[in-house]
Amino acid sequence: MAVAPDQKQRPAGSSSASPHLRVHDTILVAPSPSPPQTSLPLTFFDIIWLNSPPVERLLFYRLAPDADVATIISNLKDSLHKAFRVFYPLAGRLRLTPGTSDRYELYYSPGDAVTFTVAECDDGDADIDGLAAGDPREVAKIGTLVPPLAEGGGLFALQATLLSARRGLAIGVTVHHAACDGSNSTHFLHTWAAACSGTEAPPPPVIDRTLLADPRGLYNVFYQEAPSTDEMEFAKMSADQLFATFTLSKDDLQRIKEVVADEAARRGVAPPRCSSLVATFGFVWSCYQRAKESCGSGEGPMTCILFPVNHRSRMKPPLPERYLGNCVGPAFGMAPKSELAVAGVGGLFTACAAVASAIDEAVRDIGTSSMDAWLDRIKEASANGILSVAGSPRFRVYELDFGFGRPLKVDIVSVARTGAVAVAESRSCIGGMEVGVSLQPAGMDRYRKCFTDGIAWLHQRS
Repeated sequence: MAVAPDQKQRPAGSSSASPHLRVHDTILVAPSPSPPQTSLPLTFFDIIWLNSPPVERLLFYRLAPDADVATIISNLKDSLHKAFRVFYPLAGRLRLTPGTSDRYELYYSPGDAVTFTVAECDDGDADIDGLAAGDPREVAKIGTLVPPLAEGGGLFALQATLLSARRGLAIGVTVHHAACDGSNSTHFLHTWAAACSGTEAPPPPVIDRTLLADPRGLYNVFYQEAPSTDEMEFAKMSADQLFATFTLSKDDLQRIKEVVADEAARRGVAPPRCSSLVATFGFVWSCYQRAKESCGSGEGPMTCILFPVNHRSRMKPPLPERYLGNCVGPAFGMAPKSELAVAGVGGLFTACAAVASAIDEAVRDIGTSSMDAWLDRIKEASANGILSVAGSPRFRVYELDFGFGRPLKVDIVSVARTGAVAVAESRSCIGGMEVGVSLQPAGMDRYRKCFTDGIAWLHQRS
């Protein structure tokens, strides 16, 4: 099933500003050797994502001037067979379990495979320095670098695109969220990178859905309440949508923690537990709300930040760290918009306190009847204004070395549709965080100003 060399490709819905791709080849990569036929039922954690838009991640690499491009592409292809051998369910497809009307499964049959596309983009707009920059870029110019999922329930798709003058390489990864969470998909990438570079592979995933019990019957609850694709897209992407990355250094995060502790002392209240993640979410959320308020907001008085919490260690019995499947639940940080949008100490303290409280609540409520209301709460929150979060600094995406160096930049492009912000460890400073944000041009200008002003204020405090 190879595509004819040099076929022109422009994904549906892309704008005229999108760079043209020359598709050199599209092959099917199967696990090798092939495992036996397998069916993995979706769990209550998985079914939440049944109608979710796919997660699209882009990794940008600089290639040396004398890089052997043919060998690099060949190694990427060959090592994929090995990686999918241990992650073989992801080479299958999502289907309705035969004989049922509401049960879904990941079904793998020998011969199933994942599409791997090799393309080239030599437009001036496809320069590695521009595409891997943190400054605002048009989503249309990077969206073509991630592949679509195969029709009929495809779970995984991959694309390697050579960039202008073959000075760079973009690896696009598209995953159906019902198959696995971000911990799993990045575990796969680390496994693939190790196979490609010849380094020691991480331990394999644990493929056993019987490990996750459902005594409360949450599958049925979540199946009935599962949001539609439109409801999962909290933001509608415009033709001029932008994507930019904002970095918080270790020093910035420490200053945020100090601000929160000082304000708690001034108010005479117990300080919220302000980790680097809490500090990041709080700062980003307060900037986001301030940018929204500056152009007016017609929604209700409260707003929400929604972010995932990994519950593998909190299941009874606990799940293995490398359990293959979704095991994240939502944490809901709620705050009055008027308080959150206040510049300086007030808005930042409100945001960080709400995030810390949301984590405590998410941990406390796991395994209780509060889980039944997860999807109702998500729908309620989205109606009042919501900022959701994708990614995690724990995924170590900047350590993904396929044998030609670590990535210059890693983006979760799909946040342009879901309205989320994408969080990862900083590529430029140890102990820092970076946040990918997608907004329309006017919104991006407002957000950049709020973020820049916020950082300046942190460093002006004595």
